[in-house]
This record gives sequence, C-alpha cells and structure tokens, in this order.
Amino acid sequence: MDWGLGKRLNVLIFEVFLKNDMDSFSVWHWLIVLIFFLIPIGMGFLLMGLQKPAKIKHGASGLVKNGYVGFSWTYWLFGWLVPVIRGEVGIGVLHLILTAFTFGLFQPIMAFLYNRQYMTRMLTNGWELADEEGVNAKARLRLGIAEI
Repeated sequence: MDWGLGKRLNVLIFEVFLKNDMDSFSVWHWLIVLIFFLIPIGMGFLLMGLQKPAKIKHGASGLVKNGYVGFSWTYWLFGWLVPVIRGEVGIGVLHLILTAFTFGLFQPIMAFLYNRQYMTRMLTNGWELADEEGVNAKARLRLGIAEI
C-alpha cells in the first residue's frame, strides 16, 4: 500500500497551517481531533436526538417553513452562520460576537441549545406547528410544550 500521498498531505497541512517541524500527524494528533469533533456530536445525538425538521406556519401570513428540533449539527459545523441563513441576522451577529469573545467555546455549547431557542422564538412570534400530528407531538415533547 502506498502511504506516500497521505504522508505528503499531512506534511503539507502542518507546513501550511501549523508551521510545525514535525513531518506528519501522529496517531495522537488524529485522536485528539476525533475526540474534539466526535464526542460532542455523539453526545448531542444521544442526549437530544438527531436534528429533525418540523413544519411551522405563520398564523397571519400563512407562510410555511421548516423549524428544527434536536441537536443542531449544522450549528456545530457552521456556527453563527446558521441564524443568518435562517433569517435571524441580529441573532447571528450576536452569536458571532459571543463566539469571538469566548475564543470559540460558545459555538459547541450553542449546538445543544440553538434549535430549541429558534423554535421557541418562532412559536412565540405567531408561528404554529403545522406538520403531521406525529411530528408535531415529537416536536412538542422535545420543546417542552404541553398538549392542548
């Protein structure tokens, strides 16, 4: 098996990004990277479940869009851009500031909280759950909303 390309790629990563004299990633480097990225994602999936869409409808305008419940893997990967893409520019700017102020520690914490906060903001601003009853029941359960 030819490991030449992989070793050259590791050396390139170190030279370009880390400016380190080591010639490649060791097993320990990869283990640390995997732990940093995979453990929080795994905990999120186990504790909160996968990010699931639930249709929401604005009561006054009739506009329908997806809301989400569960661990926000999109926030874990893309951080403050998620609120901006979902139309919450002010929240996105606030999250950018908090992420910078905390040197990035805000982002993995918010991945556990963002979908719940987003749905709470939507549902308190005139939006209603508008999906199939089974999906709505799961969303209510995850959001802590009492049955009506």
